[in-house]
Order: sequence, then C-alpha cells, then structure tokens
Amino acid sequence: MKFYPAFSVLCASLSLVVSNHAAPNTGSPFYGDAPDGHHPWAVHDQNRPQPKRVEPGTFSSALQPGQPPSDAIILFDGTAASLAKWESDTKPGMPAQGTKWIVRDGALECVPKSGYIRTKEQFADCQLHVEWAAPLAVSGDSQGRGNSGIFLMGLAEVQVLDNYNNPTYSDGFAASVYGINPPMANALRAPGEFQVYDIVFRRPVYRNGQLVDAGRLTVFCNGVLMQDATPLEGPGGHMKRSVPIEFPAQGPLKLQDHGNPVRYRNIWYRPLSPRSIEGGSDGALSTEATTAKRHEIATSLRADAAKLNDTPKMLRLAESLCYENEAAAAASVEKMASDYVTGLQKLQGPALEAKKGEAKSVQRAFAYLQKNKIFAAPYAPKTQLDALAKAQGWDEVKK
Repeated sequence: MKFYPAFSVLCASLSLVVSNHAAPNTGSPFYGDAPDGHHPWAVHDQNRPQPKRVEPGTFSSALQPGQPPSDAIILFDGTAASLAKWESDTKPGMPAQGTKWIVRDGALECVPKSGYIRTKEQFADCQLHVEWAAPLAVSGDSQGRGNSGIFLMGLAEVQVLDNYNNPTYSDGFAASVYGINPPMANALRAPGEFQVYDIVFRRPVYRNGQLVDAGRLTVFCNGVLMQDATPLEGPGGHMKRSVPIEFPAQGPLKLQDHGNPVRYRNIWYRPLSPRSIEGGSDGALSTEATTAKRHEIATSLRADAAKLNDTPKMLRLAESLCYENEAAAAASVEKMASDYVTGLQKLQGPALEAKKGEAKSVQRAFAYLQKNKIFAAPYAPKTQLDALAKAQGWDEVKK
C-alpha cells in the first residue's frame, strides 16, 4: 500500500465529508486507476463503502458448540424456544404444522418417521453453519447408518451420513452435494461426536429464462475443505441425473428424516451480499449496471461538493467527474480551477510558498484527471499550474 504525503492537506479536508453512499473517506481521491466500463469504483477508491464490523464467534469442538459471529441469524441455539423457528415440511397447500422433532440435551433430534422439518424463515445465498452427530450406537451400513441431509432452500442437498469406517457410493458420502459431486476427503469424527459443517451457498441465477450463473456450494467438514465452489447441476436427487432448474428467490432450510435419530445443534446463517450479476456493486458489472452505479456515486459527490467551499469544493466536484463527466460540473470545475491558479499567480514570497503543499496536491489531481482523459489535453489550468510550480522550483527533487 502506498500513500503520497503531498496529498495530506487535500485528504485532511475531504476526510471531513461523509458521503451519503459510503463510510467516511480514507486516502486520496486521485490515486488508483479510474473507474471503467465494467468497474464503477476506482482502484483503491476512497468512496467505496468500508466493510461492516462483525465480532467473530468462537470455534466449536466435538463436545462444545462455539459462539456464532455477532451478525449471525440463529436458527437453533439448543433451547426449546428456538424449536418454534421450525415446522414440519408439509406438502404445498397444506396448513403448517409444528415439528415432531425433539430437543434433547441441547440438540435438535430427528424422531424417525416424523418427516422432514424446515425453517419458517426463508433465505437464499448464505454462509451456513450446522453441527450434527450420528447416533453413538452404530446400526446399519452404507446409506442406512446415521443418514440425514441439509437442503439449502429446500432443494440443494449436502449429505449427512455416518461414514466413519462406513463406505458408500461416493456422491452420497457425507459432505457430498448429493447425487452430483463427492467430497474431496473423509474428515468425520467417530459416531456420537458432533461434526461441524460450514457451507457457502450461492443459488443458480436465471435471466429471462436463461441460466447466467449455475450457483455453487463450498463445504468444510471439521475445518477440512470438502466442496470447492462446486457448480450446482440443479438440486441433485436419488438415482436420477440432476438437471438445472430455476430456484425461487428464497426458500427454507430443510433437515431430512431418513429414519435415523441424527442430532443437530448450533445452526445459524449469515446472508451474503448480492453478486454483481444480481445487482451487487463489487466485481465486474454489466455496462448498464456500471453506468447506473457511477451516476449514483457522482450524484452523491456533487451533493457533497455543494456543502464545501473553495479548494475542497473544487476538488470534490472534480472527483465526481471520475465517475460521470457531467457537463455542468465540468464547467464549474474549469471555472474554479482557473480562478484558483489566477489567485496563486497573484501571490508572492512567503504567501505563495505557504500554498505549496496545497498547490502540489491540486497539481497532482489535475495530472490524474488529464491522464485518465477526464480533462482534455491541454487543460489550461493544469498548464498554468505546471508552469508556476516549475518557476517556483516546487517540482525539483531534493537529493
């Protein structure tokens, strides 16, 4: 990371301005590569929103559940009260029913033959944390031993199965995307011990009936990577080849009753920001989305500039031109820039020297704007400021 000290005066002024669209400004506004046709943000953009603060949780062990991060949405915390967030997975059109699963020793336990359960809450792309344990008393083999499943949006299944010394078909193994992709390893603890799944889920995205993003699943089991952004080929399924389908906007989390008293604990999720293809502002965007976002940023910067005076106002308005070269703003900047240079030319001796730091910051800003073709070359105020700086020896490099 680099920061040029000559920008300090400028940045000190602009850092007092809080944009409507972002956190307080940091760094220099005239620094990294400017926005382009697919990126609304400059490189190292001071206007890009700061990451939100999240207090991290604690890690789970086989015996003790950890604490979720501060922004997690809790689906099951080991109490009977959180059972109210779940219901039986009734058929479409049927009235909702309470779950028949039970809470025992802080765990949500499947009652065999009682049916799947689902969350009342519906969500889509997420970071999901689930801990599960197969029965301590081993019974059955292959798919008949400690079997359950975690269904994202009620569709895409991450397999739950006691595969501790228990082989089965690979695409039905624990931590597989069931019927689609086997896990990369078997990192299961012994039966009766809790396994920890951390899942990152992105649903398929369609536009006008056409698939534009297949969606993907990343799965860790007990801290070991099992699925590395595995593309979804539809929801998966038993014995039949899965085919892509359009997922709904949201859906519940479902847990499977496969006839085994599998236990669950410490279930929580964090919603994920939308991908660029869904309207998010990070990553490579479409031309239309980029233009719209750049207009939004420029409008906010022009509003900020209206609250300022003198040099900070000129520079803030000039900054807005990096996102949208709006004619009226460009004309105002040129007028203020000409007036700024004229004012410097009238100064002499110590008064002019006192303006050196600010003038060099403005000079760099003008150079940035001309380099990125936001100012047409030659740009008269820049030419005049360059001449003044040369005459004063401000451009000389001290050895």
